[in-house]
Amino acid sequence: MGERNRARRARLRWWTAAVAVLVLLAGCSSGSNKEDNADDAGADKPLTKVKVVLDWTPNTNHTGLYVARDKGYFAEQGLDVEIIQPGQTGADQLVAKGEVEFGVSYQEAITMARMENVPLVSIAAVIQHNTSGFASPLAKGIDSPKAFEGKTYGGWGAPVEEAVIDSIMQEKGGDVSKVNIVSIGDADFFTAVKRDIDFAWIYYAWTGVEAELRGEKLNMLYLTDYSDKLDYYTPVLATSEKLMESKPELVKAFVAGAAEGYQYAIDHPEDAAEVLIAAEPDLDPKLVRASQKWLSPRYQDDAPRWGEQKRDVWVNYAEWMLEHKLLEKELDADKAFTNDYLPAKK
Repeated sequence: MGERNRARRARLRWWTAAVAVLVLLAGCSSGSNKEDNADDAGADKPLTKVKVVLDWTPNTNHTGLYVARDKGYFAEQGLDVEIIQPGQTGADQLVAKGEVEFGVSYQEAITMARMENVPLVSIAAVIQHNTSGFASPLAKGIDSPKAFEGKTYGGWGAPVEEAVIDSIMQEKGGDVSKVNIVSIGDADFFTAVKRDIDFAWIYYAWTGVEAELRGEKLNMLYLTDYSDKLDYYTPVLATSEKLMESKPELVKAFVAGAAEGYQYAIDHPEDAAEVLIAAEPDLDPKLVRASQKWLSPRYQDDAPRWGEQKRDVWVNYAEWMLEHKLLEKELDADKAFTNDYLPAKK
C-alpha cells in the first residue's frame, strides 16, 4: 500500500523541486515521434508507436488506457501505444522534455507548469469531479473540519496541504494553527493512522475502497463538500503544445482511442477490471474489482461526454490558488486545457 500512497505525494511535488526542473525544460523540444508518417493512421500502414507515461503505479485511474491498448482501440486509430511508469522522472517532466508524447497529470500540476511557461496542456479529464478528501478512522471522531483542531495531519510537505486544510476549516469556523501538520514520508495510510497521525489526504477510489475491503470504517471529508473551487480535474491526460501544433492528428487519434477505452470501462466495469488485472498482475485483484465498480460511474459522471472539461473549473481552482498565495499571477485557462481533440458528442 506504500507504493499506492506515494501516488498522491508524487502529484504535488510541483510545489518543490519539480517546478524548477520544468522551467529548464520549457525551451526544449517536445513530444515529437521519430516516425515521419505518424499523422497518417490507416489500416494499410504500420502502427505509429507512441508512449503514455502514468503518474505513478497502475491503478483504476488508468484502466481506460489499458483497455484501449489491449482491446485494440488504439490500434484502430493507427497507434501502437506503450504504457510506461515514470520512475525517478515525473510524467510531466517526461512530456515537457519530449521523451514521451502523452502523460497522466493533474490540474494543479498543469496550472503550476503554465505559471512557469512550461507548455503542457490537459487534453481530457479522466474523472469529472475531485474524489479526494481527508480521511480518518471512525474512532477518532473527526467528522468535520473543525474537528481537525488538536489533531495531527500526516502529509507530504507541500504548501497546498495547509492551504486546503485552512480553506475548509474556515468554512466551519476552525483554526488551522491548532492542527499539527507533519510529514509521514512513505508510510502508508493504514499504518500511519494507527501509529503516528489522526488523518490524511486520500483518494477514495483506491485507499477508501481498500478501507472498505479491510472492514475499517472511515470518516471521509470530501473537498468538494466544502468548496466548489476545490472540485478540480484530477487526474487528466496531458500533452505538449508542440505536439498539438506539429501532429494534431496524432493527438486526436490518441484521445479517440482513450475515450473508447474509458467508455468501455464505464459500460463494462467488471470486464475492464479484468483487463487491468491481466495487464498488471501485481495488483490486488479484489481491490481492482471493487475500485473499478466504485470509479467507473465517476469517469464521465454528469459531463456530456467522457473527458470534457469546463473552463470555469480551471478558472475557479486557479483563483483559489491565487487567493491562498500559491500562485503569483492569474492563469490563462484557455492555454491550460482543450476539448478540441475529444470525439464528437454522440
